[in-house]
Amino acid sequence: MTWFLLCVALLIGGYFIYGTFVEKVFGINTQRQTPAFTQTDGVDFVPMSKGKVYLIQLLNIAGVGPIFGPILGALYGPAAMLWIVFGCIFAGAVHDYFSGMLSVRNNGQSVPNLAGKYLGKSAKHFMNFFAIILLLLVGVVFISAPAGLLSKLTGLDVTIFVGIIFVYYLVATIVPIDKIIGRLYPFFGALLVFMSLGLIIALAVSSEHTMLPGFVMGDFFSNLNPNDMPLWPALFITIACGAVSGFHATQSPLMARCVENESNGRFVFFGAMIGEGVIALIWCAIALSFFGGVEGLNAGMGGNPANVVYEASNGLLGTFGGFLAILGVIVLPITSGDTAFRSARLILAEFFNIKQVELPKRLLLALPLFAVGAMLTQVDFGIIWRYFGVANQTTAVLMLWTAAAYLLRHNKFHWICTVPAMFMTCVVISFMLNSSTLGAGLPMTVSTIAGLVTTTIIAAMIIINTKGKGDIDSDDEEKVVFVKEQ
Repeated sequence: MTWFLLCVALLIGGYFIYGTFVEKVFGINTQRQTPAFTQTDGVDFVPMSKGKVYLIQLLNIAGVGPIFGPILGALYGPAAMLWIVFGCIFAGAVHDYFSGMLSVRNNGQSVPNLAGKYLGKSAKHFMNFFAIILLLLVGVVFISAPAGLLSKLTGLDVTIFVGIIFVYYLVATIVPIDKIIGRLYPFFGALLVFMSLGLIIALAVSSEHTMLPGFVMGDFFSNLNPNDMPLWPALFITIACGAVSGFHATQSPLMARCVENESNGRFVFFGAMIGEGVIALIWCAIALSFFGGVEGLNAGMGGNPANVVYEASNGLLGTFGGFLAILGVIVLPITSGDTAFRSARLILAEFFNIKQVELPKRLLLALPLFAVGAMLTQVDFGIIWRYFGVANQTTAVLMLWTAAAYLLRHNKFHWICTVPAMFMTCVVISFMLNSSTLGAGLPMTVSTIAGLVTTTIIAAMIIINTKGKGDIDSDDEEKVVFVKEQ
Protein backbone atom coordinates (compact mmCIF):
# COMPACT_ATOMS: atom_id res chain seq x y z
CA MET A 1 0.00 0.00 0.00
CA THR A 2 2.88 2.35 0.78
CA TRP A 3 4.24 2.11 -2.78
CA PHE A 4 0.85 2.90 -4.27
CA LEU A 5 0.28 5.91 -2.00
CA LEU A 6 3.79 7.19 -2.76
CA CYS A 7 3.06 7.01 -6.49
CA VAL A 8 -0.21 8.92 -6.04
CA ALA A 9 1.58 11.54 -3.91
CA LEU A 10 4.20 11.99 -6.63
CA LEU A 11 1.49 12.59 -9.22
CA ILE A 12 -0.27 15.18 -7.06
CA GLY A 13 3.05 16.86 -6.25
CA GLY A 14 3.84 16.89 -9.98
CA TYR A 15 0.68 18.87 -10.64
CA PHE A 16 1.44 21.58 -8.10
CA ILE A 17 5.22 21.83 -8.57
CA TYR A 18 6.04 20.87 -12.15
CA GLY A 19 2.67 22.01 -13.48
CA THR A 20 3.26 25.50 -12.08
CA PHE A 21 6.72 25.55 -13.67
CA VAL A 22 5.34 24.50 -17.08
CA GLU A 23 2.64 27.17 -16.86
CA LYS A 24 5.30 29.78 -16.10
CA VAL A 25 7.42 28.70 -19.06
CA PHE A 26 4.42 28.94 -21.39
CA GLY A 27 3.47 32.37 -20.02
CA ILE A 28 -0.30 32.72 -19.64
CA ASN A 29 -2.09 36.02 -20.30
CA THR A 30 -5.19 36.31 -18.10
CA GLN A 31 -6.35 39.47 -19.92
CA ARG A 32 -6.47 37.83 -23.32
CA GLN A 33 -9.88 36.68 -24.56
CA THR A 34 -10.14 32.98 -25.33
CA PRO A 35 -11.75 31.46 -28.46
CA ALA A 36 -14.80 30.54 -26.36
CA PHE A 37 -15.68 34.27 -26.43
CA THR A 38 -14.04 35.53 -29.61
CA GLN A 39 -15.57 32.78 -31.79
CA THR A 40 -18.73 31.73 -29.93
CA ASP A 41 -20.98 29.76 -32.31
CA GLY A 42 -23.23 27.78 -29.94
CA VAL A 43 -21.98 24.46 -31.37
CA ASP A 44 -18.27 23.91 -30.74
CA PHE A 45 -17.18 27.27 -29.29
CA VAL A 46 -19.17 27.49 -26.06
CA PRO A 47 -17.87 29.09 -22.79
CA MET A 48 -18.04 26.66 -19.86
CA SER A 49 -16.99 26.82 -16.21
CA LYS A 50 -13.56 25.56 -15.18
CA GLY A 51 -14.98 22.60 -13.26
CA LYS A 52 -17.21 21.44 -16.10
CA VAL A 53 -14.44 21.81 -18.70
CA TYR A 54 -12.05 19.82 -16.47
CA LEU A 55 -14.57 17.01 -16.05
CA ILE A 56 -15.30 16.83 -19.77
CA GLN A 57 -11.58 16.89 -20.59
CA LEU A 58 -10.91 14.07 -18.13
CA LEU A 59 -13.71 11.93 -19.54
CA ASN A 60 -12.66 12.77 -23.10
CA ILE A 61 -9.10 11.53 -22.62
CA ALA A 62 -9.75 8.70 -20.13
CA GLY A 63 -11.13 6.05 -22.43
CA VAL A 64 -10.39 2.36 -22.18
CA GLY A 65 -6.67 3.18 -22.56
CA PRO A 66 -5.88 4.02 -18.90
CA ILE A 67 -7.54 0.74 -17.91
CA PHE A 68 -6.56 -1.82 -20.55
CA GLY A 69 -3.10 -0.30 -21.11
CA PRO A 70 -2.00 -0.45 -17.44
CA ILE A 71 -3.48 -3.96 -17.09
CA LEU A 72 -1.41 -5.15 -20.05
CA GLY A 73 1.58 -3.15 -18.81
CA ALA A 74 1.29 -4.72 -15.34
CA LEU A 75 2.61 -7.94 -16.88
CA TYR A 76 6.04 -6.26 -16.80
CA GLY A 77 5.73 -5.80 -13.02
CA PRO A 78 5.84 -2.65 -10.85
CA ALA A 79 8.08 -0.96 -13.44
CA ALA A 80 4.78 -0.12 -15.14
CA MET A 81 3.86 2.07 -12.15
CA LEU A 82 7.08 4.05 -12.46
CA TRP A 83 6.40 4.75 -16.14
CA ILE A 84 2.85 5.88 -15.31
CA VAL A 85 4.13 8.33 -12.67
CA PHE A 86 7.11 9.85 -14.43
CA GLY A 87 5.66 9.55 -17.93
CA CYS A 88 2.48 11.28 -16.79
CA ILE A 89 4.24 14.20 -15.07
CA PHE A 90 7.11 14.93 -17.44
CA ALA A 91 5.62 13.84 -20.79
CA GLY A 92 1.86 13.28 -20.78
CA ALA A 93 0.75 16.30 -18.73
CA VAL A 94 3.18 18.58 -20.60
CA HIS A 95 1.90 17.19 -23.91
CA ASP A 96 -1.72 17.78 -22.91
CA TYR A 97 -1.07 21.27 -21.54
CA PHE A 98 0.60 22.50 -24.71
CA SER A 99 -1.89 20.81 -27.05
CA GLY A 100 -4.63 22.68 -25.20
CA MET A 101 -2.96 26.03 -24.63
CA LEU A 102 -1.49 26.33 -28.13
CA SER A 103 -5.00 25.73 -29.43
CA VAL A 104 -6.30 28.45 -27.10
CA ARG A 105 -3.63 30.80 -28.49
CA ASN A 106 -4.55 29.90 -32.08
CA ASN A 107 -8.32 30.36 -32.20
CA GLY A 108 -9.12 26.81 -31.11
CA GLN A 109 -7.35 25.19 -34.05
CA SER A 110 -6.81 21.42 -34.15
CA VAL A 111 -3.43 19.75 -33.80
CA PRO A 112 -2.66 19.38 -37.55
CA ASN A 113 -2.92 23.14 -38.04
CA LEU A 114 -0.73 23.72 -34.98
CA ALA A 115 1.88 21.32 -36.36
CA GLY A 116 1.73 23.11 -39.70
CA LYS A 117 2.22 26.51 -38.09
CA TYR A 118 5.22 25.60 -35.94
CA LEU A 119 6.83 22.73 -37.89
CA GLY A 120 5.81 23.42 -41.51
CA LYS A 121 3.30 22.24 -44.11
CA SER A 122 4.78 18.75 -44.39
CA ALA A 123 4.16 18.22 -40.67
CA LYS A 124 0.60 19.50 -41.10
CA HIS A 125 -0.21 17.01 -43.86
CA PHE A 126 1.47 14.18 -41.95
CA MET A 127 -0.45 15.06 -38.80
CA ASN A 128 -3.75 15.34 -40.69
CA PHE A 129 -3.29 11.79 -41.96
CA PHE A 130 -2.21 10.36 -38.62
CA ALA A 131 -4.82 12.22 -36.59
CA ILE A 132 -7.73 11.01 -38.72
CA ILE A 133 -6.41 7.43 -38.73
CA LEU A 134 -5.88 7.55 -34.96
CA LEU A 135 -9.32 8.99 -34.26
CA LEU A 136 -11.01 6.35 -36.41
CA LEU A 137 -9.07 3.61 -34.60
CA VAL A 138 -9.96 5.16 -31.24
CA GLY A 139 -13.62 5.34 -32.20
CA VAL A 140 -13.61 1.67 -33.19
CA VAL A 141 -11.64 0.52 -30.12
CA PHE A 142 -13.96 2.52 -27.89
CA ILE A 143 -17.00 0.87 -29.48
CA SER A 144 -15.75 -2.72 -29.37
CA ALA A 145 -14.50 -2.65 -25.76
CA PRO A 146 -17.65 -1.28 -24.05
CA ALA A 147 -19.91 -3.35 -26.34
CA GLY A 148 -18.04 -6.49 -25.26
CA LEU A 149 -18.39 -5.63 -21.55
CA LEU A 150 -22.10 -4.83 -21.97
CA SER A 151 -22.54 -8.18 -23.68
CA LYS A 152 -20.85 -9.89 -20.70
CA LEU A 153 -23.15 -8.10 -18.25
CA THR A 154 -26.41 -8.77 -20.07
CA GLY A 155 -25.81 -11.88 -22.16
CA LEU A 156 -27.14 -10.09 -25.26
CA ASP A 157 -25.35 -10.25 -28.60
CA VAL A 158 -22.44 -7.81 -28.87
CA THR A 159 -23.63 -6.49 -32.25
CA ILE A 160 -26.72 -5.02 -30.58
CA PHE A 161 -24.57 -2.83 -28.33
CA VAL A 162 -22.24 -1.91 -31.22
CA GLY A 163 -25.29 -0.53 -33.04
CA ILE A 164 -26.61 1.35 -29.99
CA ILE A 165 -23.22 2.93 -29.27
CA PHE A 166 -22.83 3.90 -32.94
CA VAL A 167 -26.16 5.74 -32.88
CA TYR A 168 -25.19 7.58 -29.69
CA TYR A 169 -21.80 8.55 -31.20
CA LEU A 170 -23.45 9.98 -34.29
CA VAL A 171 -25.87 12.11 -32.27
CA ALA A 172 -23.15 13.29 -29.85
CA THR A 173 -20.86 14.15 -32.78
CA ILE A 174 -23.22 16.52 -34.55
CA VAL A 175 -25.23 18.25 -31.79
CA PRO A 176 -23.88 21.30 -29.89
CA ILE A 177 -21.27 20.28 -27.30
CA ASP A 178 -23.27 21.56 -24.33
CA LYS A 179 -26.46 19.62 -25.21
CA ILE A 180 -25.34 16.03 -24.55
CA ILE A 181 -21.68 16.04 -23.54
CA GLY A 182 -22.05 19.02 -21.23
CA ARG A 183 -25.14 17.57 -19.50
CA LEU A 184 -24.42 13.84 -19.21
CA TYR A 185 -20.76 14.00 -18.23
CA PRO A 186 -21.35 15.07 -14.58
CA PHE A 187 -23.32 11.83 -14.08
CA PHE A 188 -20.66 9.84 -15.89
CA GLY A 189 -18.04 11.55 -13.72
CA ALA A 190 -19.78 10.28 -10.58
CA LEU A 191 -19.55 6.73 -11.96
CA LEU A 192 -15.87 7.26 -12.71
CA VAL A 193 -15.14 8.40 -9.15
CA PHE A 194 -17.07 5.46 -7.70
CA MET A 195 -15.30 2.99 -9.94
CA SER A 196 -11.81 4.31 -9.20
CA LEU A 197 -12.04 4.98 -5.47
CA GLY A 198 -14.39 2.10 -4.72
CA LEU A 199 -12.11 -0.51 -6.24
CA ILE A 200 -8.85 0.69 -4.68
CA ILE A 201 -10.44 1.07 -1.21
CA ALA A 202 -11.99 -2.40 -1.50
CA LEU A 203 -8.58 -3.81 -2.45
CA ALA A 204 -6.89 -2.03 0.46
CA VAL A 205 -9.31 -3.40 3.08
CA SER A 206 -9.69 -6.86 1.52
CA SER A 207 -8.71 -9.82 3.67
CA GLU A 208 -8.28 -12.03 0.61
CA HIS A 209 -5.98 -9.79 -1.44
CA THR A 210 -2.76 -7.95 -0.61
CA MET A 211 -1.70 -4.71 -2.31
CA LEU A 212 1.37 -5.42 -4.50
CA PRO A 213 2.08 -8.80 -2.84
CA GLY A 214 5.70 -9.85 -2.45
CA PHE A 215 7.17 -7.04 -4.56
CA VAL A 216 10.39 -5.36 -3.38
CA MET A 217 12.16 -2.19 -4.49
CA GLY A 218 14.29 -4.02 -7.05
CA ASP A 219 11.16 -5.22 -8.85
CA PHE A 220 10.33 -1.63 -9.79
CA PHE A 221 13.40 -1.62 -12.03
CA SER A 222 13.08 -5.16 -13.41
CA ASN A 223 11.18 -6.82 -16.24
CA LEU A 224 9.00 -9.55 -14.70
CA ASN A 225 6.98 -10.34 -17.85
CA PRO A 226 6.30 -14.10 -17.85
CA ASN A 227 5.96 -14.08 -21.65
CA ASP A 228 9.58 -12.92 -22.18
CA MET A 229 8.43 -9.66 -23.76
CA PRO A 230 11.14 -6.94 -23.78
CA LEU A 231 10.43 -3.98 -21.49
CA TRP A 232 12.14 -1.58 -23.92
CA PRO A 233 10.45 -0.20 -25.94
CA ALA A 234 7.21 -2.22 -25.70
CA LEU A 235 6.15 -0.98 -22.24
CA PHE A 236 6.09 2.64 -23.48
CA ILE A 237 3.81 1.69 -26.36
CA THR A 238 1.58 -0.59 -24.26
CA ILE A 239 0.90 2.04 -21.58
CA ALA A 240 0.00 5.17 -23.53
CA CYS A 241 -3.12 6.63 -21.92
CA GLY A 242 -2.10 7.18 -18.31
CA ALA A 243 1.47 8.13 -19.25
CA VAL A 244 1.57 9.97 -22.59
CA SER A 245 -0.99 9.65 -25.38
CA GLY A 246 -1.27 11.39 -28.74
CA PHE A 247 -5.03 10.87 -28.67
CA HIS A 248 -5.18 13.59 -26.03
CA ALA A 249 -3.79 16.12 -28.51
CA THR A 250 -6.90 15.58 -30.62
CA GLN A 251 -9.16 16.11 -27.60
CA SER A 252 -7.59 19.15 -25.93
CA PRO A 253 -8.63 21.56 -28.74
CA LEU A 254 -12.28 20.61 -28.06
CA MET A 255 -11.98 22.09 -24.59
CA ALA A 256 -9.67 24.88 -25.79
CA ARG A 257 -12.81 26.14 -27.55
CA CYS A 258 -14.67 26.23 -24.21
CA VAL A 259 -12.05 27.48 -21.71
CA GLU A 260 -13.04 30.87 -20.28
CA ASN A 261 -9.57 32.07 -19.23
CA GLU A 262 -5.95 31.05 -19.88
CA SER A 263 -5.45 30.73 -16.11
CA ASN A 264 -7.74 27.66 -16.22
CA GLY A 265 -5.37 25.81 -18.54
CA ARG A 266 -3.19 24.14 -15.91
CA PHE A 267 -6.18 22.75 -14.03
CA VAL A 268 -8.02 21.63 -17.17
CA PHE A 269 -5.21 20.20 -19.32
CA PHE A 270 -2.31 19.39 -16.99
CA GLY A 271 -4.68 18.44 -14.17
CA ALA A 272 -6.88 16.12 -16.23
CA MET A 273 -3.80 14.17 -17.31
CA ILE A 274 -2.74 13.78 -13.67
CA GLY A 275 -6.26 12.54 -12.93
CA GLU A 276 -5.95 9.97 -15.69
CA GLY A 277 -2.57 8.94 -14.26
CA VAL A 278 -4.27 8.16 -10.93
CA ILE A 279 -6.85 6.01 -12.75
CA ALA A 280 -4.04 4.18 -14.55
CA LEU A 281 -2.21 3.60 -11.26
CA ILE A 282 -5.34 2.16 -9.67
CA TRP A 283 -5.83 -0.39 -12.45
CA CYS A 284 -2.14 -1.27 -12.59
CA ALA A 285 -2.17 -1.90 -8.83
CA ILE A 286 -5.38 -3.95 -9.06
CA ALA A 287 -3.93 -6.05 -11.89
CA LEU A 288 -0.73 -6.73 -9.92
CA SER A 289 -2.61 -7.46 -6.67
CA PHE A 290 -5.92 -9.18 -7.37
CA PHE A 291 -4.33 -12.23 -9.01
CA GLY A 292 -1.36 -12.41 -6.61
CA GLY A 293 1.38 -11.25 -9.02
CA VAL A 294 2.33 -11.27 -12.69
CA GLU A 295 2.04 -15.06 -13.12
CA GLY A 296 -1.50 -15.09 -11.75
CA LEU A 297 -2.36 -11.99 -13.78
CA ASN A 298 -1.13 -13.62 -16.97
CA ALA A 299 -3.31 -16.68 -16.33
CA GLY A 300 -6.35 -14.68 -15.17
CA MET A 301 -6.21 -12.26 -18.08
CA GLY A 302 -6.25 -14.94 -20.75
CA GLY A 303 -5.02 -12.44 -23.30
CA ASN A 304 -8.01 -10.12 -22.78
CA PRO A 305 -7.77 -7.28 -20.20
CA ALA A 306 -11.58 -7.12 -20.11
CA ASN A 307 -11.46 -10.37 -18.11
CA VAL A 308 -9.42 -8.58 -15.42
CA VAL A 309 -11.97 -5.76 -15.27
CA TYR A 310 -14.85 -8.20 -14.92
CA GLU A 311 -13.25 -10.51 -12.36
CA ALA A 312 -11.69 -7.78 -10.20
CA SER A 313 -14.82 -5.61 -10.12
CA ASN A 314 -17.11 -8.45 -9.08
CA GLY A 315 -14.52 -9.98 -6.75
CA LEU A 316 -13.82 -6.76 -4.86
CA LEU A 317 -17.24 -5.08 -4.84
CA GLY A 318 -19.72 -7.93 -5.13
CA THR A 319 -22.42 -8.33 -7.75
CA PHE A 320 -24.12 -4.93 -7.46
CA GLY A 321 -20.98 -2.93 -6.73
CA GLY A 322 -19.16 -4.79 -9.47
CA PHE A 323 -21.96 -3.94 -11.88
CA LEU A 324 -21.58 -0.22 -11.10
CA ALA A 325 -17.78 -0.42 -11.39
CA ILE A 326 -17.99 -2.18 -14.75
CA LEU A 327 -20.54 0.41 -15.83
CA GLY A 328 -17.94 3.06 -14.95
CA VAL A 329 -15.39 1.26 -17.11
CA ILE A 330 -17.94 1.12 -19.94
CA VAL A 331 -18.62 4.84 -19.62
CA LEU A 332 -14.94 5.79 -20.03
CA PRO A 333 -14.47 4.56 -23.59
CA ILE A 334 -17.91 5.77 -24.64
CA THR A 335 -17.16 9.29 -23.41
CA SER A 336 -13.92 9.25 -25.41
CA GLY A 337 -15.29 7.56 -28.50
CA ASP A 338 -17.95 10.20 -29.10
CA THR A 339 -15.41 13.02 -28.89
CA ALA A 340 -12.99 11.07 -31.08
CA PHE A 341 -15.47 11.21 -33.95
CA ARG A 342 -16.27 14.83 -33.07
CA SER A 343 -12.57 15.72 -33.27
CA ALA A 344 -12.25 13.92 -36.62
CA ARG A 345 -15.19 15.93 -37.95
CA LEU A 346 -13.60 19.21 -36.87
CA ILE A 347 -10.18 18.32 -38.31
CA LEU A 348 -11.81 17.55 -41.66
CA ALA A 349 -13.82 20.78 -41.40
CA GLU A 350 -10.61 22.78 -40.95
CA PHE A 351 -8.91 20.91 -43.79
CA PHE A 352 -11.75 21.48 -46.27
CA ASN A 353 -12.70 24.88 -44.76
CA ILE A 354 -16.31 23.84 -44.16
CA LYS A 355 -18.12 25.83 -41.45
CA GLN A 356 -19.91 23.62 -38.92
CA VAL A 357 -22.71 25.86 -37.70
CA GLU A 358 -25.32 24.26 -40.01
CA LEU A 359 -26.43 20.66 -39.29
CA PRO A 360 -26.30 19.41 -42.94
CA LYS A 361 -22.63 20.41 -43.15
CA ARG A 362 -21.86 18.54 -39.94
CA LEU A 363 -23.60 15.45 -41.32
CA LEU A 364 -21.67 15.80 -44.58
CA LEU A 365 -18.43 15.09 -42.72
CA ALA A 366 -19.72 12.85 -39.92
CA LEU A 367 -21.52 10.19 -41.99
CA PRO A 368 -18.47 9.09 -44.07
CA LEU A 369 -16.43 8.81 -40.86
CA PHE A 370 -19.02 6.51 -39.31
CA ALA A 371 -19.21 4.44 -42.47
CA VAL A 372 -15.46 3.77 -42.33
CA GLY A 373 -15.69 3.15 -38.57
CA ALA A 374 -18.44 0.57 -39.10
CA MET A 375 -16.22 -1.34 -41.52
CA LEU A 376 -13.29 -1.29 -39.08
CA THR A 377 -15.40 -2.88 -36.33
CA GLN A 378 -15.24 -6.08 -38.38
CA VAL A 379 -11.45 -6.26 -37.92
CA ASP A 380 -10.06 -8.29 -35.00
CA PHE A 381 -9.82 -6.19 -31.82
CA GLY A 382 -6.22 -7.27 -31.14
CA ILE A 383 -5.07 -6.03 -34.55
CA ILE A 384 -6.89 -2.71 -34.15
CA TRP A 385 -5.36 -2.25 -30.67
CA ARG A 386 -1.78 -2.77 -31.95
CA TYR A 387 -2.18 -0.24 -34.74
CA PHE A 388 -3.92 2.14 -32.33
CA GLY A 389 -0.90 1.97 -29.97
CA VAL A 390 1.63 2.88 -32.67
CA ALA A 391 -0.53 5.60 -34.24
CA ASN A 392 -1.25 6.98 -30.77
CA GLN A 393 2.40 7.39 -29.75
CA THR A 394 3.42 8.70 -33.18
CA THR A 395 0.82 11.45 -32.80
CA ALA A 396 2.21 12.20 -29.32
CA VAL A 397 5.70 12.57 -30.82
CA LEU A 398 4.45 15.07 -33.40
CA MET A 399 2.60 17.10 -30.77
CA LEU A 400 5.59 17.21 -28.43
CA TRP A 401 7.83 18.43 -31.27
CA THR A 402 5.19 21.05 -32.16
CA ALA A 403 5.26 22.33 -28.58
CA ALA A 404 9.08 22.28 -28.53
CA ALA A 405 9.16 24.28 -31.78
CA TYR A 406 6.80 26.88 -30.30
CA LEU A 407 9.08 27.34 -27.27
CA LEU A 408 12.19 27.41 -29.47
CA ARG A 409 10.69 30.13 -31.65
CA HIS A 410 10.15 32.31 -28.59
CA ASN A 411 13.50 31.52 -26.95
CA LYS A 412 11.76 29.89 -24.00
CA PHE A 413 12.95 26.86 -22.02
CA HIS A 414 12.15 24.31 -24.72
CA TRP A 415 13.71 21.31 -22.95
CA ILE A 416 10.49 20.62 -21.04
CA CYS A 417 9.07 19.51 -24.41
CA THR A 418 12.24 18.59 -26.31
CA VAL A 419 13.41 15.91 -23.83
CA PRO A 420 10.09 13.96 -23.77
CA ALA A 421 9.81 14.45 -27.55
CA MET A 422 13.25 12.88 -28.03
CA PHE A 423 12.45 10.01 -25.67
CA MET A 424 9.16 9.17 -27.36
CA THR A 425 10.69 9.54 -30.84
CA CYS A 426 13.31 6.95 -29.91
CA VAL A 427 10.59 4.68 -28.46
CA VAL A 428 8.45 4.76 -31.61
CA ILE A 429 11.33 4.34 -34.08
CA SER A 430 12.94 1.54 -32.05
CA PHE A 431 9.60 -0.26 -31.68
CA MET A 432 8.76 -0.02 -35.38
CA LEU A 433 12.20 -1.27 -36.42
CA ASN A 434 12.15 -4.14 -33.91
CA SER A 435 8.53 -5.29 -34.19
CA SER A 436 8.11 -8.36 -36.37
CA THR A 437 4.35 -7.82 -36.79
CA LEU A 438 4.15 -4.04 -37.35
CA GLY A 439 7.68 -3.18 -38.41
CA ALA A 440 10.97 -4.39 -39.87
CA GLY A 441 11.78 -7.15 -37.35
CA LEU A 442 15.37 -5.97 -36.82
CA PRO A 443 17.42 -7.00 -33.74
CA MET A 444 16.78 -4.89 -30.64
CA THR A 445 20.33 -3.50 -30.47
CA VAL A 446 20.25 -2.38 -34.09
CA SER A 447 16.75 -0.93 -33.68
CA THR A 448 17.70 1.04 -30.55
CA ILE A 449 20.92 2.45 -32.06
CA ALA A 450 19.02 3.47 -35.20
CA GLY A 451 16.35 5.06 -32.99
CA LEU A 452 18.92 7.06 -31.03
CA VAL A 453 20.73 8.28 -34.16
CA THR A 454 17.50 9.24 -35.96
CA THR A 455 16.17 11.00 -32.87
CA THR A 456 19.36 13.04 -32.54
CA ILE A 457 19.18 14.12 -36.18
CA ILE A 458 15.52 15.12 -35.89
CA ALA A 459 16.18 17.11 -32.70
CA ALA A 460 19.14 18.93 -34.26
CA MET A 461 17.13 19.84 -37.36
CA ILE A 462 14.20 21.21 -35.39
CA ILE A 463 16.39 23.21 -33.00
CA ILE A 464 18.48 24.70 -35.81
CA ASN A 465 15.49 25.53 -38.04
CA THR A 466 13.15 27.03 -35.43
CA LYS A 467 15.15 28.56 -32.56
CA GLY A 468 14.52 32.28 -32.15
CA LYS A 469 12.37 32.68 -35.27
CA GLY A 470 9.36 33.93 -33.34
CA ASP A 471 5.67 33.69 -34.13
CA ILE A 472 4.41 36.82 -35.87
CA ASP A 473 0.70 36.16 -35.52
CA SER A 474 0.83 35.38 -31.82
CA ASP A 475 3.20 38.27 -31.04
CA ASP A 476 0.99 40.78 -32.85
CA GLU A 477 -2.11 39.60 -30.99
CA GLU A 478 -0.36 39.89 -27.63
CA LYS A 479 0.77 43.45 -28.45
CA VAL A 480 -2.78 44.43 -29.30
CA VAL A 481 -4.01 43.11 -25.96
CA PHE A 482 -1.21 44.99 -24.18
CA VAL A 483 -2.09 48.25 -25.88
CA LYS A 484 -5.74 47.87 -24.97
CA GLU A 485 -4.82 47.29 -21.33
CA GLN A 486 -2.79 50.51 -21.32
